[in-house]
Amino acid sequence: MKWLVICALMGICLKAAASSGVQVTVFTATSKTMILRWTRYEGATSYKITVAPQSSPSNPIAFATFGPNTVMGSINSLSPNILYTFTVDALDNSQGTLSSAAIESSTAPEMMDPIQTVKPKDSKTLMVEFSLKTGATSYVIRIQNNNGFNREDTVSSSPTEIQNLTPYTEYTLSIMAVNAGGRSQPSSPVTAKTVLPPPQLSASSPSNDSITVSWSPVAHAVRYSLTVYKFGSNSDMKHNTSSTSLTITGLDAGSLYIIRGFAWDMEGRRGEGSLYINQTTRPPTPSSVNVSMVMSNGVAGLTVSWELDQEVHGSIEYNVMSDQNLECNSTSSSCVLSPVSCGEVHSIQVTPSNEAGPGFPTYPTMFITYPCPPESLALIESPEENCTLTWDSVAYADSYQAFIKRGDGKEETCNTTTSTNCTFHCQCGYTYLMSTFAFNQAGSSPEGEIFNHTTVPCCPEDVTVSVVSTDTLEIMWKASRGAELYETRAVDSSEIILCNDTAPVCALSDLSCDRSYSVVVTPCNDISGCNRACKTHTKDTAPCTPTNLVLNPKNSSCVSVSWTANNRAATYTVSAMGNGDRHNCTTSGNSCDITDLPCGSTYEVSVVAANAAGQSLPSFSDSLETEPCCPLSLTVDQVTQAMSNVSWSHAKGAHSFITSLTSPRGHARCHTQDSHCLMGCITCGTNYTVTMEAYSHSGRRSNCSYEGFSSSACCPSGVRLYKTAGNSVRVHWRNAGSHSYVTEMTSTDNNYNCTASPGENSCDISDIQCGGVYDVVVAPLTAEGSKVMFCPKRLYWVTCSGNNISTVIYRGKRSLD
Repeated sequence: MKWLVICALMGICLKAAASSGVQVTVFTATSKTMILRWTRYEGATSYKITVAPQSSPSNPIAFATFGPNTVMGSINSLSPNILYTFTVDALDNSQGTLSSAAIESSTAPEMMDPIQTVKPKDSKTLMVEFSLKTGATSYVIRIQNNNGFNREDTVSSSPTEIQNLTPYTEYTLSIMAVNAGGRSQPSSPVTAKTVLPPPQLSASSPSNDSITVSWSPVAHAVRYSLTVYKFGSNSDMKHNTSSTSLTITGLDAGSLYIIRGFAWDMEGRRGEGSLYINQTTRPPTPSSVNVSMVMSNGVAGLTVSWELDQEVHGSIEYNVMSDQNLECNSTSSSCVLSPVSCGEVHSIQVTPSNEAGPGFPTYPTMFITYPCPPESLALIESPEENCTLTWDSVAYADSYQAFIKRGDGKEETCNTTTSTNCTFHCQCGYTYLMSTFAFNQAGSSPEGEIFNHTTVPCCPEDVTVSVVSTDTLEIMWKASRGAELYETRAVDSSEIILCNDTAPVCALSDLSCDRSYSVVVTPCNDISGCNRACKTHTKDTAPCTPTNLVLNPKNSSCVSVSWTANNRAATYTVSAMGNGDRHNCTTSGNSCDITDLPCGSTYEVSVVAANAAGQSLPSFSDSLETEPCCPLSLTVDQVTQAMSNVSWSHAKGAHSFITSLTSPRGHARCHTQDSHCLMGCITCGTNYTVTMEAYSHSGRRSNCSYEGFSSSACCPSGVRLYKTAGNSVRVHWRNAGSHSYVTEMTSTDNNYNCTASPGENSCDISDIQCGGVYDVVVAPLTAEGSKVMFCPKRLYWVTCSGNNISTVIYRGKRSLD
């Protein structure tokens, strides 16, 4: 696209683009003038603007012509607030129209009348009233001052507010009407001045009948005024001052007051009012203060109460303080000072406080707490079983009361106002608990010292002494009155054993065995000591444990047991326990025999001594192991011609075995922990003697014999195959014995066999199929007629000549399957 640079009528240079038609826009409009802007049209020598009212577009009222380089032009002498149609024609040299464009636009409204009234609303806002203009859609108010402030606010109606201005400042204001075409010329200006800003009030109540209000100085203010309202009242109070603080007196205590302030300028104008502030006067002094004692959760306190003034405003907190450094706070008509102690003198004052501060305190009220409990209790016991309880005098006490409680629950009291002692009847064998209380007008003292006195306890009854173990005696008795502790003593010729306990039972342990002890139970208490006049009881301890146990086996089922006996008189029982059974022998001496012990068994052997006093602990045990049992059955199975497998049944108590096969031609032996073993070096055709040695864990041995074993007949040697007449072969071998032999000749397709009688060393097989490879086995037969299974196989190839056997070729031996 080709670009051209065109200078407009008003000296503005624009960059325009050549296009297919001229285009027009409104640049700006006033009440009587419209400035249009259009695009240059290529080939145009001039441009003409035609103006007609939109209501009658066929009746033009004005036109203007511009040169070819002009793209902006104005039309003057129009009427305000009229909608016009503007047509721009691009003309050639002959004034023919090359292109045309039209646009509709309205002129701005007529110039406004000056603003009618301007009044300050507050220190930063002016209220403006003006006459509305027909056809105007909105209005622009121009605000200016001498300090360079210039602002335009758009508004829609009258009256309106001009906000965010500076307090106590003079402004010039003018107004313009606005419609879709533009805005009118400004009206004639008017002036107005904002008022003083509000003072920032703060207040306090120095007393319960006055309030002090203060504020910071307001610039340009010559005086100040305050308006004071009492909450709930219909009247107000007004005060003027040129100072920045004012104290208002003669007010009601504990009342709420609402306060507002104004600053006045030198023109006599009242400034903006401050925010309302609330201030309460300090509260009135409480009346009719009363004090009494109170207990809460075991803690003593003073309840302080007073009468409330129902006319006051808001919450009042009352601070109650004692000269004994106690205080409490309350919003009701009472408060508790806690904790307090006995025998205290308190001077108490109540001070009311509210949000304004504390009021005047009450006159001091004096109060004495209950007396302290009596101290230094002591008891004097007389031989006539009369006891006198004494105590020290207590400050602020008017009278005393003593409580005496006996151990069986019986109680008695003693009252006195003149003395500090009390006498009552007391008996032995009892514990007496005693306490005293002091009284005054505030009440009773707390419970003080509890004094106890215990008389000498009685000897226990129904004492029993029994042996509970070899070195322990258990002593039991009925609890005796007044006893807190029992001392049990066991004495013999060489030692003393003691036991102290609070229970009516005691165990004396670590006593010597086979001794006679004298036992006595002595009751005691912490105050009166012990009663040493109680009866003695005699008891023997159990016999001593046998020592030095010796086991001497006599044979496979009997053992002799001996020990060292060190008792005066006792019966001894020897026990052998194990394998779920028990064997005993009894004697009064120091040895005995245990018989009928089974083989393969393990026992723990111990000795126990017994007499009328009881039974000793068992001696240290010794282990006894009998000879192991022989296996009930033993089997010998021949595996190969020179090797046999020997197996046997379980043998109780046996840990390892040595098995032997013995013959004049040699022997074989194996040593194992298993129930079987494999023996080599067996000679074929030989009778063997079978024996076994069974060993226990400790090495005890049993010799076992079994039925003899005969090895199988020997396999023949030198086996050969020879061709005979026709399709027959002869099998020959050496070492023919007294056994019959069987020959088996097998291939994949054919099986042949022959049998040789005892003493023979060959046999013939006929009708052999030639051309095959055969396995040949020669084996002796057992007496039962079965074949010995471990003789070797030999491999032969039988060749053919026609349909007959040609040659027999030996191919070697084959292993057994």
